[in-house]
Amino acid sequence: MVNIVAKLREHWMQILVPMGFVMGWYMDKQQDQKLTAFRNKSVLYSRELKPGEEYTWK
Repeated sequence: MVNIVAKLREHWMQILVPMGFVMGWYMDKQQDQKLTAFRNKSVLYSRELKPGEEYTWK
């Protein structure tokens, strides 16, 4: 137990930086999933796409 605490004290930067990167990546992916509901203006204004009309954001 003491060895684990000593290792954490010595290497806290090598642990926190990758953890922060992974958490940021995960939160970014979650936000992208929320925004896919609004990827097209027609969804915001509740109208159907015309045949052949493309999405405004892919």
